[in-house]
Parts: sequence; structure tokens; C-alpha cells
Amino acid sequence: MRIALCQIEVGDEPEANLAAVREALARAEGADLAVFPEAVMVRFGNDPREAAEPLDGPFVTALREAAREHGTALVAGVFETSPDGRAFNTTVVVDSSGALAGSYRKIHLFDAFAFAESRTIAPGGEPAVVEVGGVRLGLITCYDVRFPELARALVDQGAHLLVVTAAWAQGVFKEEHWTTLVRARAIENTIWTAAVGKAPDRDDPPRGGRTGVGRSMLVDPMGAVTADLGPFPAVRVLPVDLTLTGEVRRVLPSLEHRRL
Repeated sequence: MRIALCQIEVGDEPEANLAAVREALARAEGADLAVFPEAVMVRFGNDPREAAEPLDGPFVTALREAAREHGTALVAGVFETSPDGRAFNTTVVVDSSGALAGSYRKIHLFDAFAFAESRTIAPGGEPAVVEVGGVRLGLITCYDVRFPELARALVDQGAHLLVVTAAWAQGVFKEEHWTTLVRARAIENTIWTAAVGKAPDRDDPPRGGRTGVGRSMLVDPMGAVTADLGPFPAVRVLPVDLTLTGEVRRVLPSLEHRRL
């Protein structure tokens, strides 16, 4: 398959963010799957409860129309309405026909580094593996990547590819954490991992500080980084040879060696 890492800037206006998604999809011609960051609806620092919509609302509908227009499946983060008055931080998967193939509500909320995501975001409860084009995607959102048990649960549910969407907070040593954790999830599960973060906030950061470090990565099942997009907005289409997973697991059958 061919996967597009779509490291876009995300701002305060949903319509402008949709325009950025459409532009990236146009640049991702030839990709089977385009992966976008967490929270492409509106960047953190805004109140996600005000932006949140049901998954049949106008924002996800527009994502579905864009996927259908370009014939490219996509993964993107949105804010979904929640019964308790907060929002869900939800990742949606849309297939190349524009159908909503599945969704995942972020389980682990970022109540760390003086940030309190749970104030406005309700936690999800279930890991999600969603199939598009015959490929089973295991979904991980930002802070989730710090929890190896989630990635392992997705692999046990038959994921062929881990997809990490993020708006990683900037801060001391944070970028090192991001790159290390993404590679670790690939290595310990001997699985392809596509991790896409938003491009960094530069001018006029939102309340709550700057988010996004860029550094979107594609990592193979041996932990080799086959692409690193650096700190600036970028779209890159890359091949993913899923047969490599079997080859790696034959010489490194660590999943079979588990004792606990």
C-alpha cells in the first residue's frame, strides 16, 4: 500500500482546517491512505466542547466528501459530542468511497505537564481496529502512545499497521519522547507504525501553550525510520510493504515469546 503522511498546520477555524485537508489530499495523489493529525477540526487552546459535532455532522461529512472526491481513504482527529457535556477526542477512519469505516475515542487523556485534557474531554473506553482496503488499522491518539498495553491490545486484535495521530505538546525533551515512543511501539510489536503530528504552532499560539512538534514518522517493523518529516508542514507519500512484517516476525518472534 501507499500511505501519505499529512503533516498540516491546524488553526482556530474549522473551514480553514478543512481547506488544508483538501489541499493535502490533492498533494497525496496516488496514496491509498492519508493520515492527518489529531484534532484537525480546531487546534487545542480552543474549547473543544464548542466545536464538537456528532459524527454525522458537517465536519466529518466534509471529510467523507473529500475522501470520495480524491478516492483516498483517510484517518483524522475530530471532536465528537459527548453525553456528559464534554467532548470526545475522536479519530475517524473514512474509506476511499467516502464511507465512515470506523472511529476511536481517545482512552488516555493528557492530564500531565500542567495540561488537563479531561476538563473538556471525556475518555473513550475501547481500543479500535478498523479495516480499510483490506488493511487493519490499529488507532492510537497522541498521549495514548505512552501506554504500550494499548498498542499490544491492537496487535492482538489483528492490526496490520499502527496509526498514531497527534498534536504533541511542545516542551523540554518532549520531541525526544515522541520519536522514542513511536519507534518503541513499532519495535516491541514488530509492526509498521505511521505517526502523524500537526505542524508546530508558530505565530499567535492558542491558550494553553504551543502544540505540535511535527516529526511525523513512518517506522518499519524492525524500528527503522523510513521517513521523518521534520518540523515544517509537509505531505509525503510512501510505500508500506506489509509482507515485511512476516519476514521480521520469522527472525524476531518476540510476540510468540511472551510469558506474562
